[in-house]
Amino acid sequence: MPAPAFLLPAHPLDPRRIDPQFAWEARLLRDLGGEHHLVDHDALLAGDAQVAVRGVPAGRGAFWYRGWMLPSHRYAEFAAALSERGGLLLTTPPGYASAHELPGWYEVFEGATPPSVWLPLAGAGGVGVEPPGAERLAPAVARLGGRGPAIVKDYVKSRKHEWAEACYIPELADLSAVERVVARFVELQAEHLAGGVVLRRFEEFTRVGWDTRGGPSGDGSDGTDGTDGTDSSGDPDGADGVPGGRRRAVEARVWWLDGEPVLVGPHPDLPGCPAAPDLSLVRPLVRALGCRFVTTDLAERADGSGWRVVEVGDGQVSELPRGIDPSALLIALLAA
Repeated sequence: MPAPAFLLPAHPLDPRRIDPQFAWEARLLRDLGGEHHLVDHDALLAGDAQVAVRGVPAGRGAFWYRGWMLPSHRYAEFAAALSERGGLLLTTPPGYASAHELPGWYEVFEGATPPSVWLPLAGAGGVGVEPPGAERLAPAVARLGGRGPAIVKDYVKSRKHEWAEACYIPELADLSAVERVVARFVELQAEHLAGGVVLRRFEEFTRVGWDTRGGPSGDGSDGTDGTDGTDSSGDPDGADGVPGGRRRAVEARVWWLDGEPVLVGPHPDLPGCPAAPDLSLVRPLVRALGCRFVTTDLAERADGSGWRVVEVGDGQVSELPRGIDPSALLIALLAA
């Protein structure tokens, strides 16, 4: 049986070229003896899966996708279109949804990740989605304990760069503030809103002064002032005195294949930031999730009590940080 081939996104303006974001992965893959083909990501998003995969050889067999995020229903259409051509995505549509969307993985990781509740929104992913009002938010807030800080996100992403406006909720007991932040989040996400709204308890993580140009600032590198939170969140206090940057939670991204960690590195937002997470509690949870190729983002609690799972993701659509050699990961995927 031949090694799996990789499906990478084509350049949005030239379908014969690879998207520049993934060109370096394609070069490395070729150096390792791997094979890749191009798919049209814009066509996938538009619901034209057959058009998106028309350049993929028929009958090729097994594939890994490495590309931009797709809504779960579009991924299912992608898999079906490939199947019609004799192709097989090694991550199944149910597996993709389980790893990609918080409601799919939360139950398995509950207790190892900040407490969360979610509210599905009708028409999510379309235009003009109505945010939940106080009558729906109040029971959700109560399930989180009714008090204390939280963040808002959708099933996949937050808006951490609009921290005070559309991400951070200083006090859940202030229901009008909860409603305001949630409404602004829904408005800004617009057609990119995935699934619904998630409220997650804010937790304090160890932080490092980090220059947004990609290096440590030297300002409070062991800071634990508690102003950073879940979901790779930004800084509610702005740059916090860090030239060119901000104080960020120390996070590690771990890449898992069939329940085993294959690659450990920094979060893509903090390339070069050292992190050595304890995986002893996470490993059985990843195995229990049962998805073949996933990532976990881990952050260390500010009080030193251990590492927390900040996010779980499908490995096919998780970003690699700059400066890390993914050869071991690609070799493992080729051998899968």
